[in-house]
Parts: sequence; C-alpha cells; structure tokens
Amino acid sequence: MPDISVRALFAARLIQARQLRGLSQRALGDRMGLGKEKGSSRINRYERQVTAIGFESLEKLAEALDVPAAYLLAESAAVADAILELANANQRQQASLVLALKGLSADPALTKALLGVLQLPKLEQEKAKKALLAFAENQK
Repeated sequence: MPDISVRALFAARLIQARQLRGLSQRALGDRMGLGKEKGSSRINRYERQVTAIGFESLEKLAEALDVPAAYLLAESAAVADAILELANANQRQQASLVLALKGLSADPALTKALLGVLQLPKLEQEKAKKALLAFAENQK
C-alpha cells in the first residue's frame, strides 16, 4: 500500500463525506458558519490540500457533515466505516462491539467462522444467528 499523507487521506474523506451528504463546498462552508464565499474557498483549499485544518475547524467540519472527526482522519476506508458504525451505536453497544473486535482480532478462526455466517443466504444466516443466541443464553 503506497504511503499517503494524512492531509491527502483527510482531503479524500472530506470530499467523500461532502458528496455523500449532497453538499457543495459553498453549502458546507456555510454550515460551518464561515459564510458562503469564505466557506467555499476554505473547503476548496482543504480538498486540494493547500491548507491544513486546525482542531477547532475540524470539529466544526465534522459536525457540519454529521460524522465523527476521527472519520475524517481515518487511515483507510475500512477504519472509516468502523468509526461510523461505532458512532451510530449507543455506549453499551460500543463497549460490546469493542470487546467483540478484540475477540475477533485475537482469534482468526472465529473471524473466519463469523464471516462465513455473514456470507450465507439470509435464511441460513437467520438460522445460524438463532443457534448462536441459544448458545449464548445457555452460557448464562
């Protein structure tokens, strides 16, 4: 994997998030409270990697895009997706998901098995999920 600068990753993630929200550079800058003209210019400079973003602006930008700031700085698409999923979960779910990730990363066989289940047809996936939930209930 080629080395990509943090600024380039940020610019790519910013463009992606802005486009997914259907926002122009001008509209995003305005949402950040910069005004349409100044905002458009600032967003354009971030996306072209001409200007680095400060922490305060990063917070405002993330809020305007309705994403966690960490999403905009993620090293890869997979990490960015994981950040979004975790951000959409409540605190209890987040703690459980982190525990599950730790368990999965420690056990490649378990990861392979779970991925196999997730690739099953929907009906088979439901059967496997029911069996897993029944197993979990019996462990209590």
